[in-house]
Amino acid sequence: MLKIYNTLARRKQHFVPIEPGRVRMYVCGMTVYDYCHLGHARVMVVFDMVQRWLRASGFELTYVRNITDLDDKIIRRALENGETIGELTQRFIGYMDEDAAALGVQKPDHEPRATQYIGGMLDMIRALQGKGLAYQAASGDINYSVRKFPGYGKLSGKTLDELRAGERVETDPSKHDPLDFVLWKRAKEGEPFWESPWGAGRPGWHIECSVMSSKLLGAHFDIHGGGQDLQFPHHENEIAQSEGAYGDVFVNYWMHNGFVRVEDEKMSKSLGNFFTIREVLKQYDAEVVRFFILRAHYRSPLNYSDQHLDDAKHALARLYTALKRAPLAAGAIDWGDAYAARFRAAMNDDFNTPEAVAVLFDLANEVNKAADERKAALLRALGGVLGLLQRDATEFLQRPQDAGARLAGAATANGAGSAASRAYSPERIAALIQERAAAKKGRNYAEADRIRKDLLDAGVVLEDTPQGTTWRRA
Repeated sequence: MLKIYNTLARRKQHFVPIEPGRVRMYVCGMTVYDYCHLGHARVMVVFDMVQRWLRASGFELTYVRNITDLDDKIIRRALENGETIGELTQRFIGYMDEDAAALGVQKPDHEPRATQYIGGMLDMIRALQGKGLAYQAASGDINYSVRKFPGYGKLSGKTLDELRAGERVETDPSKHDPLDFVLWKRAKEGEPFWESPWGAGRPGWHIECSVMSSKLLGAHFDIHGGGQDLQFPHHENEIAQSEGAYGDVFVNYWMHNGFVRVEDEKMSKSLGNFFTIREVLKQYDAEVVRFFILRAHYRSPLNYSDQHLDDAKHALARLYTALKRAPLAAGAIDWGDAYAARFRAAMNDDFNTPEAVAVLFDLANEVNKAADERKAALLRALGGVLGLLQRDATEFLQRPQDAGARLAGAATANGAGSAASRAYSPERIAALIQERAAAKKGRNYAEADRIRKDLLDAGVVLEDTPQGTTWRRA
């Protein structure tokens, strides 16, 4: 049985869906005003892994991941660019989709945008006001009265006196309490607005997820996920809004992935260690990045560095080396197989991908020792559950390993290679393999050894088999 670490309970719990065989899951998505960064990549890949495993386990899943297409940062950026909010957000939604597709992230079942649910937000605010949980401040904003909701703080595990307003909450002396948060913002000159019973304005950030999740999944659903930074105040505020409005439990299981760190420091723009997905994909294959993310447990910090990415690249190549004997199409998984059973046990233990990946390496070792095509097919199929190992093994192993190698490969093919960039094109490698075969046939073993060494120095490994010589990138 699947166990999930529930942030709300602060322990692993057996997963029991509200409806047998059916799961409803909501994940907080991106605010689309700039390129997605590594933190976004982790959220996308982690919950893509979760939804893949739920489906592989036989659940009928409805997966919702929202898009925030209206907030202060979006408004500021659109004004700076001299474009409409719609033009800005649509462009970056397109970039987000490209990044997600590159990382093997499947589209959610629903991808609602905040601006499509303004009417529902007005309805929820009216309901909260009717229950005495919301008030209109002297500023004109509608605020949530935190101290009137008895359960506030249960997700963060802190008392009201220990909590502080989140970083996205503006200081407003008209609030009844500093922890109170805005549900509806009064209109400001030059900003987009909607008409409401309280005058022209726009919704606060937190209200959108309460409304979109309830409209698409119901007022009470199974799993809510997002980054650890959203636990407070965003998710805490979602609980207050939803449970305050509907009088029912909002979510049964809360999941939060850990932070991304860069060289053991938290990734942030202020530290200058901030990387977009696109920057990373200029240096590393997208499947390597996905593999790097999944090698760590989703709740653990993920430490980004070139060394860790290089290690992931070499490790993934070892798995693909074993797959040279596997059919390209992954077959059905025999869960009675000992390796498959270990893999399933790992994934059912709070999505323990590090242990699941360890099973893949054990299986690859078995494939390499016994040249077992059946186990190679199982390796590919289990990898597919994680969104990995679905490419042709030869293509993966022979491709240039990074952007620099790809450029060098093109240069070498044109006769312009340099000592610093010596990646050989596939055509050049094939020609050298033929030259080496001719040298061996003529008993010129010194020349054959020289060719092998030159290729190895250039990052190309030759492998002699009874069927002939093959090659891969080092």
